[in-house]
Amino acid sequence: MEEYSEAVLDHFYNPRNVGEIEDADGVGEVGNMKCGDVMHIYIKVAEKDGKEIIEDVKFKTLGCAAAIATSSMMTELVKGKTLEEAAKVSKDDINVALGILPKQKYHCSMLSADGIQRAIADYRSKKEHKDE
Repeated sequence: MEEYSEAVLDHFYNPRNVGEIEDADGVGEVGNMKCGDVMHIYIKVAEKDGKEIIEDVKFKTLGCAAAIATSSMMTELVKGKTLEEAAKVSKDDINVALGILPKQKYHCSMLSADGIQRAIADYRSKKEHKDE
């Protein structure tokens, strides 16, 4: 069995920001069919001092302990950040914040980083179409 850090176990047993935002401004859906992990990331964006800030972020993840922990940690890392700052949160940032995942579970941090990227892209796409 994989050896997980205390941070991974904490975010697995006590995940932060679980759920769905009904009227989300952006939604990112990612999955890895090889391992069966599926993540849905929801963001609510607010404008503050001329900047777009992730006011709220939630996730629903179907997957292993590492998939749930990386989703939870990612939400903690992006909440309250500008879209530009949140878009820069990488798989490495998530992995390091969790105390390094076992090598065979590293793809989970990639999925959660991709999930927030897709949610931001979805938000920007919707905003662009609304402004037209």
